[in-house]
Amino acid sequence: MTLWNGVLPFYPQPRHAAGFSVLLLIVILVFLALAASFLLILPGIRGHSRWFWLVRVLLSLFIGAEIVAVHFSAEWFVGRVNTNTSYKAFSAARVTARVGLLVGLEGINITLTGTPVHQLNETIDYNEQFTWRLKENYAAEYANALEKGLPNPVLYLAEKFTPSSPCGLYHQYHLAGHYASATLWVAFCFWLLSNVLLSTPAPLYGGLALLTTGAFALFGIFALASISSVPLCPLRLGSAVLTAQYGAAFWVTLATGILCLFLGGAVVSLHYVRPSALRTLLDQSAKDCSQAKGGSPLILGNPLHEQAALPDLKFITTNL
Repeated sequence: MTLWNGVLPFYPQPRHAAGFSVLLLIVILVFLALAASFLLILPGIRGHSRWFWLVRVLLSLFIGAEIVAVHFSAEWFVGRVNTNTSYKAFSAARVTARVGLLVGLEGINITLTGTPVHQLNETIDYNEQFTWRLKENYAAEYANALEKGLPNPVLYLAEKFTPSSPCGLYHQYHLAGHYASATLWVAFCFWLLSNVLLSTPAPLYGGLALLTTGAFALFGIFALASISSVPLCPLRLGSAVLTAQYGAAFWVTLATGILCLFLGGAVVSLHYVRPSALRTLLDQSAKDCSQAKGGSPLILGNPLHEQAALPDLKFITTNL
């Protein structure tokens, strides 16, 4: 390590990517593999039902992938600001940088990028992650950050989320993220159940499962939205104030919940208004629909029966 004005500014540990994780990449690759596998067998489906199955399967995979992927995304709340701030403790040197704060369900990610990147004979480009998931100690991670000698903006934002901070951000975001994560996992279970029930002769229950999926996804959104009504401590970085807004993960989850409610409501409505159209839409044969309505029975003719017909008895005589 090198010294900079008596401070240890560098550290050998690898940095974490902001807003992205290995688990998120694994989830995306798994669902992409499922989608690619379906596209390989798609040419084997004949007729217009091929496009119906294409939309149905890809839409279902999107819903499932989104519900799982947002657990590992750090873009539920996002805040970025350009400021001129102090760089290191016990030093009057200041830097012009862009500071970013990304809050997820399992922790926060803080970024610090110099503008320009090279200032004070250093490369100012930091990505630091602090987690509060189960079996993780946020306070211990913050203590390790102090020992590393991270820049002041990173330590300032990380300190605001410690359990002992008077701002109370840790308890608000930790509890909200915990309940949102739990409700989203329940939504994922009902998504699996809806795929099974929609392939049965009783699609009504699949529609109800989709409605429940959307409801639990929106419950998770409401759990996080409740934080915005609580006044937070101002996050002052030099001459600027950082304000967090709803991020991409929040809006995508909200759209997915509304989509599930729309699809589930459409299935339930068609079940009561036009059940035959629903069965045809779900790739049920028209013949099954007509029989379900009580139509005329299907009469089959056997040509062998005509060939082996019995002779007319009135032309048969018997000589005794």
